[in-house]
Amino acid sequence: MNRITCIGLAVLMICIGLNSAAAQTVGSTYTSTGPKDCRQIGKPSELDGSTTRACSGKDGLLVLIAEDDLREIVSIGRNRKQAAEEPAAKVWFAPFNSSETTIEWRAVGAKPFAIIQRWHIADNADPDKQGRPNTKAMLVVTRLPPGPVCHVAYVDAIANPTANELARKAADDFARGFACGKDEVKIIGTRGRAVELATMR
Repeated sequence: MNRITCIGLAVLMICIGLNSAAAQTVGSTYTSTGPKDCRQIGKPSELDGSTTRACSGKDGLLVLIAEDDLREIVSIGRNRKQAAEEPAAKVWFAPFNSSETTIEWRAVGAKPFAIIQRWHIADNADPDKQGRPNTKAMLVVTRLPPGPVCHVAYVDAIANPTANELARKAADDFARGFACGKDEVKIIGTRGRAVELATMR
């Protein structure tokens, strides 16, 4: 009887352990920030055409995207006011830039802790046939609440063939413990032209 009880308890503990491990699995889900999936805030500025839109994210979070003078910021918060006050809402890359409309959410279970988004940074030193700057792609890893929302890592998408995997690992390894305003944004993998442009001051 004791032996059967012990075996039963062992099986139960294994099942609990497996359930606990499954609950801690880190994975990705995706949302869109395309204009049709978001709500425009107010009207475009008559002065410079600047726009702001709010998009639904994961776990009740809101994605705020503001565009001004051909540059964008992307921030996250429980509401528009909170998102607009986060450190991420105050980071403008110097060159013209834009973000793609797909956001990858890294989460433990259903609780997201970071996003990954592809950005395109204009390179004035590399004009196309019409004289417009070609763009260079990079991935931006941003940490999420609890705590401030800010950029954690940059991964050059051209210089690193496995940029997506590098960005996910950076999100998983660094985002939750990253101290906004204290820790420097990490350059992951090979530092390419996109990262060079994005970090110009």
